[in-house]
Amino acid sequence: MAQTAIRPGGARPAALEEKLRALPARPGVYLFKNAHGEVLYVGKSASLRQRVRSYFQGGADLPPRTRRMVQEVADLDFIVTDSELEALILEANLIKRHRPKYNVRLKDDKRYPYIKITVQDPYPKVTITRRIENDGARYFGPYTSVHAVHQMLDELRRIFPYLTCDRTITGRDRRACLYYDLGRCLGPCIGAVGQAEYRAMIEGLVRFLEGHTEEVVRDLEAKMWAAAEALQFERAAQIRDRLQAIRQVMERQRVVSTVRADRDVIAIARAGGEACVEVFFIRQGKLIGREHFILEGLEDADLREALAGFLKQFYQAAADVPPEILLPEQVEEAAVIEQWLRQRRGDAVTLIVPREGEAAELVRLAAENAAETLHALRARWQADRHRQEAALRELAEALGLPAPPARIEGFDISNTMGTAVVGSMVVFIHGVPLKAHYRRFVVRSVQGRPDDYASLREVLTRRFRRWQEAQEGRRLPGQKPDESFATLPDLLLVDGGKGQLGVALEVLEAEGLQDRVPVAALAKEREALFLPGRAEELVLPHHAPARFLLQRVRDEAHRFALSHHRARRERRSLASVLEEIPGVGPARRRRLLERFGSLEGIRQASVEDLVAAGLPRAIAERVKAALG
Repeated sequence: MAQTAIRPGGARPAALEEKLRALPARPGVYLFKNAHGEVLYVGKSASLRQRVRSYFQGGADLPPRTRRMVQEVADLDFIVTDSELEALILEANLIKRHRPKYNVRLKDDKRYPYIKITVQDPYPKVTITRRIENDGARYFGPYTSVHAVHQMLDELRRIFPYLTCDRTITGRDRRACLYYDLGRCLGPCIGAVGQAEYRAMIEGLVRFLEGHTEEVVRDLEAKMWAAAEALQFERAAQIRDRLQAIRQVMERQRVVSTVRADRDVIAIARAGGEACVEVFFIRQGKLIGREHFILEGLEDADLREALAGFLKQFYQAAADVPPEILLPEQVEEAAVIEQWLRQRRGDAVTLIVPREGEAAELVRLAAENAAETLHALRARWQADRHRQEAALRELAEALGLPAPPARIEGFDISNTMGTAVVGSMVVFIHGVPLKAHYRRFVVRSVQGRPDDYASLREVLTRRFRRWQEAQEGRRLPGQKPDESFATLPDLLLVDGGKGQLGVALEVLEAEGLQDRVPVAALAKEREALFLPGRAEELVLPHHAPARFLLQRVRDEAHRFALSHHRARRERRSLASVLEEIPGVGPARRRRLLERFGSLEGIRQASVEDLVAAGLPRAIAERVKAALG
């Protein structure tokens, strides 16, 4: 082994040295970790030994960012795979799970919205989802804005009037819903159209979303003329209106290529440590859509590394992979990425770096759009920062704080008549939500009776005792420190009035923090603030930025608590219903909940779906019969 370098501050840990010596010359994935066990970086290689040791060899010419990472590495894990392709897939999954700070990654990569069409159902429906499942449905996306997806579907529904209700379609209902009268539904519920005609309309929607708009137009024109020849003039007029609507949409789909090809065009713009990726979706030579994505973790990463990181994360989640992807630069892993994309698509996929002609012009155009988008976003972010700074200064002045509160924590309690009692903690840093630090609490001391004071007392006590444990370094063996509890807030905000304020002050005094943590309570009535040592309430001006900020913290804490409470209540309801079904024990109840998410999800599932979730057929039929 080559002579290893010494990190600043001392030699590498002996355990790390041992693992470096044990690395196999096999394909796999490696994870660098810091002294707290947090994953710093996830990488892959055709030879783990050669790649990982290269980081630690003396005299290695490493970029500044990589050098900083190596200085933090205290431990590593590795996973051997059978091929570099398997390593690539595993690497993408691990990056998505751990979001390491030294990996290039999509910003705010929770779950992007998709359009879902349940083509496996007799009467397919169209919905928006944030999860792709192997359920036979067709998915389109991902999109970056759920609002834009709703707008698009509202427009498409004028062309393809699909179902949105939960009726069981028999064709024998006495009356249709209002959407039928508005021309936004074909009315299969009353037999206005049969299953074959409804499904043909859905197939048209699928083809349209795939970019095959001319085919859809030709099909509608043929149906319009056939209806006219059959003297079905009302039906012909309905199809004519749909044709007019689809042509309005097509007018906005710009022809960008003389080659009727399906391809994605990808380009990146960078400025001030931030990066924006623009993706053009070209189908049949037409630009049918575009999306932008923000990357983080770049710092001094080069363009090729940024592109490779984006390709692996974006196409891991993409519902559609085209046969061609145009790039501004070739990536080092092009061959294995093409192999992986071929596996995802089921056919060949080529990464192309055009140097001239029409394709090169498309990449240039995408790069210009990326630069313009990033410029607009940076201007908006800067304006937002100014507004947040002004709100924090105003808040500090109103509450008599020594400085603007950089960290605000909001707390709320949610329950139904004392059952499924939960508390929430939300965190705002410099006026912006830090969702990674949000925490939920299951209240254990209050059951069977509503007692918000006792519940809040338990939640706050647990929060500040976790801070004390963090200061003392107390944690179980192998347990990672929780950063959300490691710092005291500059302002503690509780939802409520004088009573809730009193509880917060009691807890702070009991924990010896009454002089270190400022506290306030915000009541919904008149948005009145209650402060320690002040008899009268404080009502900030109606349009004051500080008021809006406090309302946002309070409302976010309420939302977060309520969502957790509803989930726990639903689990209890689900358990109580399923407990009565013979053969469905705790393990099977848990499996059903994980697979279908709710009692309604289980009720909607077919017997085959239940069997696929791991139930014996007899038990699956029993569950279906019990739930109706």
